[in-house]
Amino acid sequence: MRKNEYRKRKVHSGELRTPVIFYEYQPVEGPYPDQEERKEMYSCWAKVESVWLRDLEQAKQNGTESDVTLTIRDPLQEFIPTNKHFIRIDTYDYKHLVYNITTSQPDLQHRDFIKVIASLKDDMKWE
Repeated sequence: MRKNEYRKRKVHSGELRTPVIFYEYQPVEGPYPDQEERKEMYSCWAKVESVWLRDLEQAKQNGTESDVTLTIRDPLQEFIPTNKHFIRIDTYDYKHLVYNITTSQPDLQHRDFIKVIASLKDDMKWE
């Protein structure tokens, strides 16, 4: 018979230490159609993980060496991250980089959180 014992959560609110901002880009009205403006959609605290060392060789082969995994609290229906959104991680190391959401999925073990996987958008830099 299986023992019923408490298991410690892998992620808890104390680990959400990094501010992140979700953006959506919209075309600017004017003569230059390729310029875009940012519209802030949602901001929150997140746990940011980059590619793990054990997965580094596979990430190099796939070209996903600069992907990040964010764990955020589930905002319920207030905001649903999609691949049309971009992320700015508001720390010194990441402040000039723009990430595009690849996938977002609920954490099935702990329904309080969502995992968001984002890849680096090379042609866009934060100014």
